Amino acid sequence: MLHRFAGFAILLAAASIGAQPAVAEIRTAIFAGGCFWCVESDFDHVPGVVSTVSGYTGGDTQNPTYDDYSQGGHREAVEIKYDDTRVTYDHLLDVFFHSVDPTDGGGQFCDRGHAYTTAIYVLDNAQQEAAEKAKKAAEAELGRALVTPIVKATTFWPAEDYHQNYYRSQDRILSRFGYVTKADAYKGYREGCGRDARLVQVWGENALRGIVK
Repeated sequence: MLHRFAGFAILLAAASIGAQPAVAEIRTAIFAGGCFWCVESDFDHVPGVVSTVSGYTGGDTQNPTYDDYSQGGHREAVEIKYDDTRVTYDHLLDVFFHSVDPTDGGGQFCDRGHAYTTAIYVLDNAQQEAAEKAKKAAEAELGRALVTPIVKATTFWPAEDYHQNYYRSQDRILSRFGYVTKADAYKGYREGCGRDARLVQVWGENALRGIVK
């Protein structure tokens, strides 16, 4: 009888070890979706995202700044850190497509030019395959070809501190909306730029899918 209980205890211990929760790994995704303040705000509201950083990437100049990044061929982009036990890269891709207008090759919303165009910057072959699959799914949903390129990631350059967490900053600035907080200036800019209204035109009820606000 003792041997039977001992064997049962060993089986329970083995089952317990096998049932250990997965250890979280913080992974990286990089997306360009027009104004990086908006992309940062959207992805900060995706469960499982740990942090976001606004910056510049895709160009051929070193240490770009807000004054010269577009001349160097960079796009505004956001580097996203996420907990892979809480959210998948596939889900982030779905959120990305439904938070931009991937049919617009000239910019995004009121912001025009290459610096504001969309792109997915992949870090490895797995991300490349996932991005291609997500793009095909988005094309099928819209019934047309998308212009968003999928490209190999190069150096990501964080933007100046002034731009980080802009959408929620309580620092006050003189803007077109008066002397207001950055958060209020951001709200005025996003509405005036027509971003959310256009997303509804493109995606209907699926606009901003996966973003919890």
